Amino acid sequence: MRSLSTGTGATKLAMAVIIGLIVLKVIAFVISNSISIVAQTADSALDVFSISITLVALRMSGGRADRKHPFGYGKAEGLSALLQAVLVLGAGSFIVYSAIQRVINSAAIDPDEGIVVMVISILASFFLSRHLRRVAKATDSIAIDASARNIGADVYSAAGVLVGLLLVRTTGLVVLDPIIALIVAGLVLKAGHEVLTRALRELLDYALPKKEQETLNNCLKEHSTQLVGFHAIRSRRSGKRRFIDLHILMPRYFSLEKAHDMCDHLERDIKDRIPNANVLIHMEPCKPKDCPQCSISGCDVRSP
Repeated sequence: MRSLSTGTGATKLAMAVIIGLIVLKVIAFVISNSISIVAQTADSALDVFSISITLVALRMSGGRADRKHPFGYGKAEGLSALLQAVLVLGAGSFIVYSAIQRVINSAAIDPDEGIVVMVISILASFFLSRHLRRVAKATDSIAIDASARNIGADVYSAAGVLVGLLLVRTTGLVVLDPIIALIVAGLVLKAGHEVLTRALRELLDYALPKKEQETLNNCLKEHSTQLVGFHAIRSRRSGKRRFIDLHILMPRYFSLEKAHDMCDHLERDIKDRIPNANVLIHMEPCKPKDCPQCSISGCDVRSP
């Protein structure tokens, strides 16, 4: 279904799947009394909040630029990812606290129902995470990517819980349950740290990814026979949009019309290679000292 391949459709699917898993996990906890299942339930509950935030961010980031927001609403996705990171880190901390309390105050558990629920959770989270990653890549959405990473971490944490419950069932060592919960907490905290790093990079105007910067530099170098040189390149991203500004040196005897046409040509080339790019070019006339680096055939700064 095409609707599930859009950012909004994929996010709504994730919401429905996770709510279903939460219901199963709550039932499994009531029956089994397993703290590791509580950890998983808390993690999934926070996923619901983070996906809700993602839905709001996707709607905002898709809005057009206006007088008060001339650069658009792309940073809404960065804010969404930041809030998701805070929620995930909070979930990890809660799991650590609960697991330590269970180590101190041991309690009997019945792992059988939890084992079945964890198998279902692993399969559902695995396929959902893969789908969200594909959609995030297709839509270039940091908010959806953050959700995909959070749910992907659920696969590993659920697998850890499953192993712990199987060991408890086999050995009868109840202490393994909170120990596994602590391992789950470590995975959750790691995922939260990764999402936090990406969110801060976007909000603090981190430069474009290295691959995109190389694409930009290669594009400029291919125009070396039309430009004297270039410098002061800056780039950043805001949601799907890329913002690039740079200075180019042009022969001082070029007419304004010819220089403007060259800038338009260069801007189109950059946009063809870097989708959703907003390019701002500042032109500067060359000087005699620039001659050694000039590759323009027949260029002479003394020309009229």
